[in-house]
Amino acid sequence: MTGYLRQTPIFLQIITFLGFFFGFFVVYLLLLNSITPALVGMSLEEMQSQVFANPNLVGYLKITQFFYSIAVFFIPAALFAYLWQPHPMRYLGLKPMPSILQIAISVLALYCSLPFVGWLGEWNKTWPVPQQFREMEKMADQLLKVILKMPTIKDLFANLFLVAIIPAIAEELFFRGVLQRLIINATNKVWFGVFITAIIFSAIHGEAFGFMPRILLGFILGAVYAISGSLWLSILTHVVNNGMQVIWLYLFQHGVIKDDPMQDTPVAWYLVLISIPVTIGLLWALSKKSNPRQFEEPEQKNDIEIF
Repeated sequence: MTGYLRQTPIFLQIITFLGFFFGFFVVYLLLLNSITPALVGMSLEEMQSQVFANPNLVGYLKITQFFYSIAVFFIPAALFAYLWQPHPMRYLGLKPMPSILQIAISVLALYCSLPFVGWLGEWNKTWPVPQQFREMEKMADQLLKVILKMPTIKDLFANLFLVAIIPAIAEELFFRGVLQRLIINATNKVWFGVFITAIIFSAIHGEAFGFMPRILLGFILGAVYAISGSLWLSILTHVVNNGMQVIWLYLFQHGVIKDDPMQDTPVAWYLVLISIPVTIGLLWALSKKSNPRQFEEPEQKNDIEIF
């Protein structure tokens, strides 16, 4: 059975993969709507509205987020890779492991892009978004603050696992490991595939005011994978980015730092200008420390290369 989908045309592979995505998403919703009332005595919508008055519901919301990442992103990507390739780990870019230098360059590239990401966020918030969407995002922000409230070190580690690590792994497998590869193979254009995947990555998160900055973050994660051929690099970079945000928030809540990481702060224009060439330079440096990436079966040769 392993490698069966490799015999099908690329567009049928895309349709199959999207079918896995929508199918498991529907299954997740059906199970959630049937199991949650039995366990908690209320629907997910009721639980979200009452979590502000009942902190005991926070744990249930974190569990639903965990299973969302597993069911909607991780399982479709893992299942598709298993069916498409006789060597799914190599297909996804999980073999071999990257070097310490590659990891350092990848993480540094993402962090050097943050001034530009912040500027895009400021610009994004000037968009004429309908009031309904503004209210939805305001509610989502308030819900996130409740979920990320961490009075103890135990809460910090729980959030690092449930909110930072698991979603990063699942999303990178789905978006970069499979979807980006399929788009690149369908179009034979590497950077077009990276860009389109970044747009889809941002759109699925459903945040109007975070749409543009998340496109850039998704593009950098996709570029790291495309340049290096190692999905571990994009996974680790994603995990570090998510994890540091959780840690900074924990330090703020306990008075170690004064600036709230969940509040937007203006970005100096000169930092934005500096961040662009520095990020590009670091991605170029990563390409010099990596083998040219190919986007076909590991046992076949392909003409698609980076740099």
